[in-house]
Amino acid sequence: MEGNCFNQRVFLVTLLLLIVATLVEGQGTRVGFYSSSCPQVESIVKSVVQSHFKSDPTVAPGLLRMHFHDCFVQGCDGSILIDGSNTEKTAPPNQLLRGYEVIDDAKTQLESACPGVVSCADILALAARDSVVVTGGATWVVPTGRRDGTVSQASDASNLPSFRDTVDVQKQKFSAKGLNTQDLVTLVGGHTIGTTACQFFSYRLYNFTSTGPDPSIDQSFVSQLQALCPQNGDGSRRIGLDTGSANRFDNSFFANLRDGKGILESDQRLWTDDSTKTFVQRFLGIRGLLGLTFSVEFGKSMVKMSNIEVKTGTTGEIRKVCSKVN
Repeated sequence: MEGNCFNQRVFLVTLLLLIVATLVEGQGTRVGFYSSSCPQVESIVKSVVQSHFKSDPTVAPGLLRMHFHDCFVQGCDGSILIDGSNTEKTAPPNQLLRGYEVIDDAKTQLESACPGVVSCADILALAARDSVVVTGGATWVVPTGRRDGTVSQASDASNLPSFRDTVDVQKQKFSAKGLNTQDLVTLVGGHTIGTTACQFFSYRLYNFTSTGPDPSIDQSFVSQLQALCPQNGDGSRRIGLDTGSANRFDNSFFANLRDGKGILESDQRLWTDDSTKTFVQRFLGIRGLLGLTFSVEFGKSMVKMSNIEVKTGTTGEIRKVCSKVN
């Protein structure tokens, strides 16, 4: 009888250990994943990002957007990096992304230092963090261990958040990826760096309503934008998303929303909707509300986002070249 009880306990303990092991594996990424297999990974990626940023500062917001667009389609698996007809890279929301050469450069150096070890998806996650740092933002610890996806289809990018989305639609798209309303406001705050093209917001400046421009835009700001983006002008001309601070990672983006100076319609709506306005106010330190530190919360939300539907363990692959499936 005692022997049977002992065997049952051994069985249960063994089963429990297997379950725990499965759960740990299922969690996917972890800090220090490459500590033994490629300890130089973070220093190499950081060095490459800094080098490219010095010669072309636009790569910083480009890499940040690229990571975001990658994670929202098939999870954070580097599928946005794959070349070819009808791949994610060719989809309309992704056609103006930049910074691919930074990932390629980092991959080349890592393949020399640690062949076949570091995934392109992890390189992108690290490069996004380093892009925030080089533009004045705070750093955060990036869990790694992602593997690269082998499927990249332009049609899958149709559900990416759009510049015309209502707040309800934005919340729905973020919620579908396990991100809450605070994450939404925080991550959209990434628009504190970078630019957008006139074609994505000039419709707000002319005949938006029967009486003229979008009324949510500050009246004096309308004329400034009209001068930069004249009606029937060059739709590809690029304008800073964070007026007055487009090259520095700070919380002035939220001040611009408060002042009616959000460039994209979807951004400005974060101020006009009560469910998101509260978070904008908290980032601005509005008296009477519990304040939030943007740089700290951004890192937390980025870690959450970078773990969307990750491929780990034996799923996916480690690409030799980021633009090509092995």
